[in-house]
Amino acid sequence: MENIKKLIDEINSRKPKNYKQMKIDDISKELHSVMKYEQTILEKINTFENDHQNLDLIKYAKISCRNIIERETILIQNAYLEKIDSEYLNSK
Repeated sequence: MENIKKLIDEINSRKPKNYKQMKIDDISKELHSVMKYEQTILEKINTFENDHQNLDLIKYAKISCRNIIERETILIQNAYLEKIDSEYLNSK
């Protein structure tokens, strides 16, 4: 159970970066990084689930992970679209 709590703390301590300051290539790399992070966290959660550890904490970890990843993905998408729009509009 302590491992699940540590994982939840890790998930909740994840802070988004300032994607609007990044170049498009860096934003793309960040999106890949967030996706990889999500896969890693979900693998850990599945391990806890397979060990039949505290199901309420596992459910909470899944919800936290989904919310954090969703938030970061939206920030990345917005920054990416703004960069594309500004570069496209500036090239006209």
